[in-house]
Amino acid sequence: MNLRLIGIGAGVLVILSLPLAGAIAGPDFAGEDDEKGGGLLSSLGLSGPSRTPVAPGTPGAARSAEREVLPSQPGPDVRPRTDTRCGPELSSPHGVEAQTCVLESGGQTWGRSYYRNTSGRTLDAVLTVMGPEGRTVQIRCVVGAGDEPGLCETPQEESAGKPIDYSAVAEFAVPDEEGQLLLRSGSNSPEPGDG
Repeated sequence: MNLRLIGIGAGVLVILSLPLAGAIAGPDFAGEDDEKGGGLLSSLGLSGPSRTPVAPGTPGAARSAEREVLPSQPGPDVRPRTDTRCGPELSSPHGVEAQTCVLESGGQTWGRSYYRNTSGRTLDAVLTVMGPEGRTVQIRCVVGAGDEPGLCETPQEESAGKPIDYSAVAEFAVPDEEGQLLLRSGSNSPEPGDG
């Protein structure tokens, strides 16, 4: 009788020590890195749920649940600060409104013009960013007719000098042979009425 109890106790001890032995031996003991899905813990149904599913209520289910790795929670989105210098919001009697800005972030500088075109016709916009040492970046944008706001933006370029050394100008014109200028908006334009 005592021999029987000793045998049962030894069996329980072996079963309880398997997860500890697997943790000490590392992933190969569980057969996780051998690309065969084998291993001692897998064959006994004691490996993680990613290799061998274990139904709840079966031996090893609690141990399998302990091995599950929770997905990592994303941290806050860390982006460099964007400094913006904008001129005033301007409008023309022809139905064009715009505000033009110089932006700087992470060692990059670019120009952006926010606009609304209620003139009833498609316009051309030319946005130019001027920087130190004669640097100039220019882009042409098609400005569709409608009440929806839009934007025209130059590519970002590596900054040279200080942000105050940059300025931007957007010109909105009729796309025909005469190219009638309807509005000019700048990042350093004076406020309306400032002279």
